Amino acid sequence: MSRIGKKPIEVVKGVEVSVNGQTVKVKGPKGAVERVIHHSMNAVVEGGAVKVVPKTAGKEDAKFHGLTRTLISNMVIGVTQGFTKNLTLVGVGYKAAQSGKNITLNVGYSHPVEVKAPEGIELKVDKVVNISVSGAEKEVVGQMAASIRGIRPPEPYHGKGIRYSEEVIKTKVGKAAGKK
Repeated sequence: MSRIGKKPIEVVKGVEVSVNGQTVKVKGPKGAVERVIHHSMNAVVEGGAVKVVPKTAGKEDAKFHGLTRTLISNMVIGVTQGFTKNLTLVGVGYKAAQSGKNITLNVGYSHPVEVKAPEGIELKVDKVVNISVSGAEKEVVGQMAASIRGIRPPEPYHGKGIRYSEEVIKTKVGKAAGKK
């Protein structure tokens, strides 16, 4: 059994957790999240906690014990606190503008790039160069931030592009031939 998987998940006040077969639904102040857990795991709601129990004690089932517990824990955290990823635009003339729920990026292309927010995701622009992606589902927030970063990833010579706020770009040295 997994050490992480053995820990019960505390359900805070204002959060509802319901288990129907392999489907776990979590409702809270920031929204509702639903997930189908692995077929070798069972989730049980007991009192103010959720426990993940493997159906059998096999080595194959043990692999998913800690994973399933962490996924359900992230669902509870997501509907109470939410998840946020911050991006920064680095480059001369690079800027972002809020247009309703969507954002428009000017990042060195001949045209502005429109980014549409999927359902459950909130995009915010702060000071023209900072973008905040937030929502209740950790994977969706991370994927949305990665797809925005993928529009203009940081280049290795000057570091221009869209990067995560905490990301450090290791720049390369340019050409040195012929400079004597």
